[in-house]
Amino acid sequence: MEIIERPTYLKHIVSLLDKGMMIILVGQRRVGKSYMLKQLHTWLQTHKNAANVVYINKELYAFKSISTAKDLYEYAVANLPEGGDNYLLIDEVQDITDYEDALRSLHAENRCQIIATGSNAYIFSSELSTRLSGRYIEVPIHSLTYRGFLRFHELEDTDKSLLAYLRVGGLPGLCHYDIEDENQVRDYLQSVYNTIMLRDVIAREEIRNVAFIENLSTFVADNIGKLISVRNVTNTMKSHGEKVSDTLTSTYLRYLCGAFIITPIQRYDIHGKRIFEQNYKYYFSDHGLRNLLCGFNLRGSIEKVIENVIFHHLATQGFKVTVGILRNGEVDFVATRREQKLYVQAVYLLGSEDTITREFGNLYNIRDNYPKYVVSMDPVSGGLPEYPGIIHIHLHDFLMTDF
Repeated sequence: MEIIERPTYLKHIVSLLDKGMMIILVGQRRVGKSYMLKQLHTWLQTHKNAANVVYINKELYAFKSISTAKDLYEYAVANLPEGGDNYLLIDEVQDITDYEDALRSLHAENRCQIIATGSNAYIFSSELSTRLSGRYIEVPIHSLTYRGFLRFHELEDTDKSLLAYLRVGGLPGLCHYDIEDENQVRDYLQSVYNTIMLRDVIAREEIRNVAFIENLSTFVADNIGKLISVRNVTNTMKSHGEKVSDTLTSTYLRYLCGAFIITPIQRYDIHGKRIFEQNYKYYFSDHGLRNLLCGFNLRGSIEKVIENVIFHHLATQGFKVTVGILRNGEVDFVATRREQKLYVQAVYLLGSEDTITREFGNLYNIRDNYPKYVVSMDPVSGGLPEYPGIIHIHLHDFLMTDF
């Protein structure tokens, strides 16, 4: 099968090689981590053809015998000579019991440069932060941006292409299907979603109340862009006949985040410059999976999908994204990256004066000189004289911009 390159990720990973740190590629299943590892393997064969490279793919039967840290360590030592130019690539490393013990020892011995992938954030964060602290760099791998979607599907940048992206999402594997055939898209996304839920949530966390976590996932999908409190979720679920508690709701939300299905976004007090620790907004790592849970009907939820897509576009460029809180309003996204900051409002159409006042006015109340955007799908864009300095940009153009 042809591998479609994602050069931005590859360049970043290559820049981190041989710096004395392990490299861990993380992200939801089927976003392309395995293919990135394959691309790195090819790059090493081309640019470091004298190096010793061990490539373990835990999804292949050939590596079934590597199931514990001892197995991994012994296999690496047997195939990577001490003092050599060595690289150890491991796909789905979390499937190896106590893998971090082997990685820590191989790293301490300076045996090899380690590059690994994993699909479960909760397992990784708990294990790596405590047992590999200071020895690794995480590289998040995301589903496709709009530009990546165009390239993978060999599409021109048109309104039709943008609507297709909003509808089906950016999982790379969709390039092998007819994205105009809803049955094909639905079947593929359902298969991916079932795998994530079964392997990274239900089986791994030994979930007993399967119906509740599935209903919870759908609830979050239908409430993109809204603040979600544990108490409100619990009360809503109880009103539908679920026997749940705040503790169970909180735990199951954490499991969904741990599998990278959803991402929690904190609230940021713009004037007070502080983070609120309670009540988050949640966005899906891939909006195609969000749409799957909500029936692929964009008509009633396009603004939610637009928000999700804008969040994704900012996150893929390495921004830390929060929700901006003002004294009398809210800004959808505050995106920071080192010294850089952006404020972004997302709206489907500026169809009324009230909408214009809300979207532009909230940004106008922020008295600093960082860029401020209102992103919509209005056919005519451009700034408004009564709100100087605020950029009104079409979603299409925003998604084609590197910040």
